[in-house]
Amino acid sequence: MQESWQTILSNHKESNFLQSPLWAETNKLIGHKIIVRTFNNSAVYLGIVKNARRGRYLEIPGGPILDWANIGEVSQVFLSIVKEAKANGCVFVRFRPQLPNDSASRQYLTSVESLGLDLRPAPMHLHAQNTIILDLTKSEDDLLMSMRRQTRYEVRRAQKQNLKVVEDNTEKTYQAFHGTQTLTAKRQGFIPPSLKELLAERQAFGSNAHLYVSQTEAGEPIAYGLVLSYGKEAAYFEAASTELNQKLPGAYALLWHAIRSLKSAGCQRFNLWGIAPPGVKNHRYSGVTTFKTGFGGKVVEYLPAQDIVIKKLRYKVDELVENTRKKKRNL
Repeated sequence: MQESWQTILSNHKESNFLQSPLWAETNKLIGHKIIVRTFNNSAVYLGIVKNARRGRYLEIPGGPILDWANIGEVSQVFLSIVKEAKANGCVFVRFRPQLPNDSASRQYLTSVESLGLDLRPAPMHLHAQNTIILDLTKSEDDLLMSMRRQTRYEVRRAQKQNLKVVEDNTEKTYQAFHGTQTLTAKRQGFIPPSLKELLAERQAFGSNAHLYVSQTEAGEPIAYGLVLSYGKEAAYFEAASTELNQKLPGAYALLWHAIRSLKSAGCQRFNLWGIAPPGVKNHRYSGVTTFKTGFGGKVVEYLPAQDIVIKKLRYKVDELVENTRKKKRNL
């Protein structure tokens, strides 16, 4: 199955690691049940059964991967998804396709609704619905010129201060990264991944996981960035910084180094992974949005996450909880 699975992904240019065997293995190591179904070597979905306190649900991030214009294929895939969700006692299915948030994509959802399914916009986003994507097929000079002037200044300031960036994928460095990210999360008010999750990503992705560390000349860590790559796309998936980053341009040095390294390795797209939605003030991602948009690239808004409700009464409780959390976390 895995050969067919990877062939299908390679035939859909929008696909990334979220529907890959590597993400499946990551979630297996974390302890989640994985469901993978392929259809005639043309469609696939990776489903992850999540056991939340408010109820079990089936998550399909960045998918399903299929020909959305083919109504028969849409029907076959989604009826399978709902069947699996029911068999696993799920309250709902949450999916977020790799489709742009435009009228054509929204029209595709009518094919799902026509199956008699209870389809609703999800209360919470799912994996970088709004993001920046850099085109790494451009030359380094063009990438530099695409940056905001202040960003370009910070990149050059990092070079003048002899900041260095290393890639270190040892477990010890992952532990240090986790410790720093825990402190960053307390400062910025978000929930970081556990060390178990980070180490699962390290193990499953292997050489496709790149943990970069920017350092002072003396070797003191300033910022960390975990990049996961699959196929033609890489994602700036996790990040953290020490207090030194408040006065030194360590994050700028790190991201520019990652851009150059990925480009040299033949990667074509760099997904900077998560910015605030357009026009939304006081969003939790507002600060990081300013940082990421400074590197240029294309602002991309994917179709929002959708829920297929399986158990209506239980879902009402989940919806209330998530709407409350969304407001509390400024999402």
